[in-house]
Amino acid sequence: MLDAIAQWWDGVELWLAQLPFPFQFALLMVVLLPLSLGAARLIDRVVDNASSRFNPVPPVDPSAEPDRVDASTPS
Repeated sequence: MLDAIAQWWDGVELWLAQLPFPFQFALLMVVLLPLSLGAARLIDRVVDNASSRFNPVPPVDPSAEPDRVDASTPS
């Protein structure tokens, strides 16, 4: 089983190495760009969850905040 996978991978590698450079680049972008984006989003979510778990935001006391001026209403 492992030998069959190794032979298949060798065939794919040889096919890719024999393609002209623009096709190699396009194929790389089509495959690698979505994988990289997915990995970046996954890492971002894991780090956000870990940081919120280890450093929770304390509850805010509304009476301690200064009065805010609503910029949408004219004075």
